[in-house]
Amino acid sequence: MSQLSPSATRDELSEKSTLELAQLLAQKCAIAPNDWHRLKANRKAQANQHITAALVYLQSDQTEEALAHLQQAAGWLDRSISAPPCPTHGNH
Repeated sequence: MSQLSPSATRDELSEKSTLELAQLLAQKCAIAPNDWHRLKANRKAQANQHITAALVYLQSDQTEEALAHLQQAAGWLDRSISAPPCPTHGNH
């Protein structure tokens, strides 16, 4: 997957496939490991990450995975799910 410069033009974007654009957006919205503690309870960041992942799966014809990520995003937004325990600390 190629990277776009911050000053990407409309032509550069139009040359990308829908899957490539979805991948770029998902990469941009992914919560980095070093940001996990800071954003673990940020509902907007969590939902954003799942929605953009769903777009990638949808463009890859993996509808079940897309739906699972959309359901996770909805759970963050409707507050039916909350942050899991830290993956590096385990359950205490």
